[in-house]
Amino acid sequence: MTNKVKLDCGVIWIHDRILINEMSEGALLDVKANRKILKIGRENFGDDFFGYISHRINSYAVNPMVYHESAEHPQLKAIAVVSKDPLTRETARLEQQFYTNKNSFEIFSSLEEAIVWMKEHLAGYSKVKSVKE
Repeated sequence: MTNKVKLDCGVIWIHDRILINEMSEGALLDVKANRKILKIGRENFGDDFFGYISHRINSYAVNPMVYHESAEHPQLKAIAVVSKDPLTRETARLEQQFYTNKNSFEIFSSLEEAIVWMKEHLAGYSKVKSVKE
């Protein structure tokens, strides 16, 4: 099931344990907007782990400080950036330097690839698996 949450700066799609963000053209993903997104994750997934996909269909700015705060979030386990534009993917590689858990930050040219990677990555963080161990 997929739900949609409208924000001032874009739209969040909630799918399984994944937040898919589509920012508006010219928007700014700053710390305040990032906190709203992380709150949506907590509200929808509770104590369970989740991932975040930035589906960059529009051009917008990102404050790199959001990655420091996101890396500290206990339930957020992975970030993916999706864009067909080579310049946008290059910008994402620079942003990746600000995210301290670099093994959990990947860049893709299709949303489908990102979702598959995210589901595989999150499978290693299953709450059910933790309880059995």
